[in-house]
Parts: sequence; C-alpha cells; structure tokens
Amino acid sequence: MMPDRSYLELPFFEKRHRQLADELDEWCRHTEWPDHGGTVEDTDEGCRQRVQILAEGGWLKWCVPQAFGGRTEKLDVRSLCLIRETLARYDALADFSFAMQGLGSGAVSILGNPEQQQNILNAVSEGRKIAGFALSEPEAGSDVASMKARAIPTQNGWKLNGEKSWISNGGIADFYTLFARTGDQSGTSGISAFLLQADNPGLSIAERQEVMAPHPLARLELNDVFLHQNTLLGEEGKGFATAMATLDIFRPTVGAAALGFARRALDEALRYSGTRKMYGQSMQKMPVIRTRLGEMDLKVDSSALLVYRAAWAHDQGTGRATRESSMAKLYATESAQQVIDAAVQLFGARGVEKGNAVESLYREIRALRIYEGASEVHQQILGDRAIRSFNEGLDAREAKKSQPLHPEPA
Repeated sequence: MMPDRSYLELPFFEKRHRQLADELDEWCRHTEWPDHGGTVEDTDEGCRQRVQILAEGGWLKWCVPQAFGGRTEKLDVRSLCLIRETLARYDALADFSFAMQGLGSGAVSILGNPEQQQNILNAVSEGRKIAGFALSEPEAGSDVASMKARAIPTQNGWKLNGEKSWISNGGIADFYTLFARTGDQSGTSGISAFLLQADNPGLSIAERQEVMAPHPLARLELNDVFLHQNTLLGEEGKGFATAMATLDIFRPTVGAAALGFARRALDEALRYSGTRKMYGQSMQKMPVIRTRLGEMDLKVDSSALLVYRAAWAHDQGTGRATRESSMAKLYATESAQQVIDAAVQLFGARGVEKGNAVESLYREIRALRIYEGASEVHQQILGDRAIRSFNEGLDAREAKKSQPLHPEPA
C-alpha cells in the first residue's frame, strides 16, 4: 500500500524494528477487517473482533513486557510506534484497539505488583481482557488538577464516588486503570491510580458517547464503589506521576498513528492525481498540484523524524523524554490534519463522499489533536521547557563569568 519505505532507514531503528515493520505490513495486506457499521453496538463488536484478530496475529504481545507473554523485556516505544503507524494506514479501528490494550494496561506494566501483573497482562496480550483508561472527567480533561472523583479510605480499602467521561473502551472494557483523589491536597497532588474491574458493584455506564469517527466511548458513574487495598497501582498519592509516566510512553504512539493516517492520505493523493485528467493532462503535471504534494511529503517526513526521535529517546532509558514526546504528538497530529485536508481538497467532490478513504481519514484525525493532551497543552509544555532551558543557560553563563580566568594555585 505504501511505496515509500525509506523512513525505515532512519538511524533511530535497529534491524529488529525494520523486520517488525515489514512483517506487520505483509500481515495487514492479507488481513480482512470486519465492517463495523454505524451503530454503537456495531462499533463495540468491531472493536472486540479486532482485539481477537490482533491477538491471534500475535501483535498484542508488544503491549506487555516479556515476563508476561510480551515480545520485549520492557515496552519498546519504537515498536509500539511502528505498529500503530502501520495499523493506522490500514484500519483506524484496529489501531485504536491495539493502542487501548497498551494504554489501559500500561500502568500495570510499569508499576503493578506481581499479583496485578499476573492477573492482567497475560490476558491483555492474549485478547482475553479488554483494557480501559479512566482519567478524564466532565470538568477535568486536559486540566487533570480539577479531578473530582474521590476514593475515601475504609477498613480494607477505599469507597469510590464520582464520574469519568470520554473513556475509551467504555462499555466494552473488562477493567479500567482509574484515577481518583485519595488525599486532601489540591492540584495534581493526592491523586491515586487503581485497577477497577468492569463488573465491580457501583460502576455503571451512564451514557454511551458517540463521536464523529466511531469508537467505543462512555461516561462512567461511580457510586460507592468498593476498591480493595490490592487494587492500588503504585504508591498512594502518586497517581498523577503514574498517569504521566504512562502517557509519556504512549504519546509518541499517538503521533505515530497520525503519521499513519497522513501517509495513507498522501498515498491516496498521489494515486488519484496520477490517474485523474484535468485540462487535457494528468493532475501531477500541474505546478499547483506538484507544489501541494511536495508540502504534504515534507510534513509526513518531518513528523516521522519527530515521532521516532521521541520513541528512540524513551527507549534509551535516559529520562522521561517529555519534551520529545510533546513535540512528536503535537507536530504529527497537527501536520496530519493539514495533509489529510489537502488530500480531501485534491480529490474535490469525491473527497467528501462517504466511504472515500480520505473522507474517513478526515474524521479520524480530528480526535487525535485532542486526546492524550490537546495541542494547546503541549504548546504550553514546550513553551515552559524552552523558557526554563533558556534561563538555565543564562544562569550558567553568568556563573561562568563570575569565575576567575586564572585561578590562583592552591
């Protein structure tokens, strides 16, 4: 489907990554993805089917560490990005299904105790359990500090009340990684992470939330939900750090999915413009079209560099790579929106016909600019980092100036 494979020669990859990309692309070309219709029930079933297809293909093993049936010792972000990019080119709901298995179980992989990991991770990799990630609330989306869901300590655990909104896999998940306040501190302090089973009494699906590109989303109501002590993920009060550590891994993969959408849109635009005649010539002979295609190609390649740099930086284990992850997620999703819009424009009226690949991509890309940190959040993160880095550089130069050029011998 994608003629250009040169990106696999980027120095961020090892031989195993190139082999993974080739094997997955070959598998995708021979895989039939079930139709998922237009109703909530159809979308739910479509996701369940895709989880099973991905599990049977062995691809969900990349979502968990090797000790629990995974393919790598720890989560390998470059592999996760390659898988999401490839799946996104072929089937957006397959990408979503893969991503949620990883995101929903990511905190268990990173901070879960042995019992939690044993109960959850093998089942995730085998497609026996579908994962959810419950962080957002009606008044606390990008602003996590406004979280109101609260877990009050009881004799053997906590009693949880509140609600969660826009929860991916809401209504079909077997368990959720859920975040709630357990302390009296304000802001992001005092938030804890829990493992919540979908059949836990007091948890109900209050509303199925339908969006422009069909995905299973729901608003969850939590009424006196009892959480046993062994459901706590990591340390009490450290839930915000748990959420950010998980998102640092998966934010570059959002950029990778956007990159997959953009590559597909560029391929469709190149294919169409090469066969479509206008004014007695191929569209590709028109300077305005060649210029537009060149701009699209530039955005795709630039996104790939940022996405895989962020993934590589994380895999080196030198730090959280928050700056690189934010850059990748922000630029790749914003650029993909522009590339896909350009493809729709190039197709003309055909570009907005329901069922056309670029029309579907136009709906799919929009949400990626919002979830796992809206573009504006990442702009602020990067702005803060730039200011801090500049000021630290100034301080270092001033400190150096204050030192004598020729210190006296001791």
